[in-house]
Amino acid sequence: MLVSLQIENFALIDRLNLELGPGLNVFTGETGAGKSIVLDAVDIALGGKVDRRAIRTGSKKALLEASFQLGPELASWLDSKEIDLVDGSLVICSREISVAQSSLRSRSRVNGVLVNRKLMQELRDRLVEITAQGQTVQMGYPHLQREWLDLYGGPTLAQTRKAIAAAYNNAQKAGQALEKRRQSEKDRLQRLELLEYEVGELESANLSDADEIEKLKQESQRLSHVVELQHQSYEVFQCLYQNDSEASAVADLLGFAEATLTDMVEFDSTLKSVLEMVSDALAQVVEASREISSYGEQLEADPQRLESVEERITQLKQICRKYGKSLPEAIAYYQKIALELKELKDGGESLDALELANEQAKVKLKEKCSELTLQRRDAAVKLETHLVEELKPLAMELVKFKVQMEPTTPTPLGADKITFCFSPNPGEPLQSLGAIASGGEMSRFLLALKSCFSGIDKTGTLVFDEIDVGVSGRVAGAIAEKLHLLGRRNQVLCVTHQPLVAAMADRHLRVDKQIIGSKSHKKRKDRQPSSDLGELNGSSPNSTSDESEVRTVVRVKLLEEGQRLEELAQLASGRSAREALAFAESLLVEAAARRDAVAKLQPQTVREGNRTRAKRRKR
Repeated sequence: MLVSLQIENFALIDRLNLELGPGLNVFTGETGAGKSIVLDAVDIALGGKVDRRAIRTGSKKALLEASFQLGPELASWLDSKEIDLVDGSLVICSREISVAQSSLRSRSRVNGVLVNRKLMQELRDRLVEITAQGQTVQMGYPHLQREWLDLYGGPTLAQTRKAIAAAYNNAQKAGQALEKRRQSEKDRLQRLELLEYEVGELESANLSDADEIEKLKQESQRLSHVVELQHQSYEVFQCLYQNDSEASAVADLLGFAEATLTDMVEFDSTLKSVLEMVSDALAQVVEASREISSYGEQLEADPQRLESVEERITQLKQICRKYGKSLPEAIAYYQKIALELKELKDGGESLDALELANEQAKVKLKEKCSELTLQRRDAAVKLETHLVEELKPLAMELVKFKVQMEPTTPTPLGADKITFCFSPNPGEPLQSLGAIASGGEMSRFLLALKSCFSGIDKTGTLVFDEIDVGVSGRVAGAIAEKLHLLGRRNQVLCVTHQPLVAAMADRHLRVDKQIIGSKSHKKRKDRQPSSDLGELNGSSPNSTSDESEVRTVVRVKLLEEGQRLEELAQLASGRSAREALAFAESLLVEAAARRDAVAKLQPQTVREGNRTRAKRRKR
């Protein structure tokens, strides 16, 4: 339920703090007074479309904030989205709209948490349902009619629709897999031949070591310089261990140093560490000389091995040019195509298996669609009876209504084309709702439809923008009763010009325009009562304008009993003469009687509805 609405610098509203209550909340006022602006604010606060005109002239930013009291189910949904409630049961949806150079920016928050458009739309669908004047045209759209019928069908039908969506997805995947397999079969042999050639070439190359080229290059260098390496290894050996020239070898020098330090340590033990280092160095030099001598002895020229190494390097470089920039890339490519070749030879799933899977998926989808069709037919019969009963009090006693169903190609939503057919006058054939119904008839039809869903749809707040347009007299009274009855199950916000509807309100608010900033206005303002809801939050009417600037603002006032009489008289006759006031008073008396009658009849109606549903279940 919408408990409050705060608006700043939106359209003609400078500042407004509006409190709402349960039941039927009615907004009245002259044409163009701004009644729809208030309802538009609810829409935009919950993520509705917005343009630059939404921001009040002279301002750069508008703020809209709608606070809702939630039930346990919606509170649990918000908890799953990691959004905490305010005071345990409140959700505050706010939207800030600002102008930045040539662009329009907006930010939506839920209880202070920034949210994206998708989450806000999901929340909006659970909080309110807004029925504007143009929606009666949309009632003729087949996809909306299908959604209404499915909603009326209840949870069982909704589960079947989910099953159909899954079956349709499976059928699509099976069909795509089959088509892909058929197309790939055309190139399979050609691809197989190519892969067999490439895998054969790479297999014969015996690619196992990613560093093989570098190792072969090193071996090639060694084999190409055997003589030089032998001579140099002998020179190193002489230098380290056995020198034929007059110069001493390193081992001899270190041996002399070791002997000298041994003598010195006898007199100074602190030189033991130096002696150890020299001894270690001598041992390492001796070991190095042995290894270099062994290396030189093992070196020998091998022209055949050198030729073999050069050929292998050439082969590997050719492999790299064809299959990768480097040897590791060529090895990775070989592993990849070897796997692909295996899959091609295995053949994967055969065409027969894929064709069978595709056929089974189609059969499953068809079965589920048939199941949904039966459920829709059952729901259609119930909706036809229910809707006609709801239309009879609205001066449409002889109306005919039929839900026409035609088979179509299966989709994720089933295989039915739904058309609401309507005949408002006796003797006239049933025709498409959008093609035959007048504006007044469409308004009544829509209200009756909403009444059918009042026990099914869990939306807490219903918004009607001039749902009673184009009707008068007895029909207006019947619409008033319907709105009041809806208000007993949901919170209803309604803009109306009908005194009969306004008289049934649980909460009556008047919307009008005022001129601020002029001296004459200041004199009028001094005579106005302080119950204007636009001033309850502490703002003065000219708080956003200079004293000398003349501006138009929208004000909303909660009417007390005497003020309601005055407003109803204005709606009924355009004046507040004695006769009009007497008529307005009679409307309030009649509205009270109607409310009492609805309250007494409602339990009986519920019992009768339960008995009817029980009989249908038995049949």
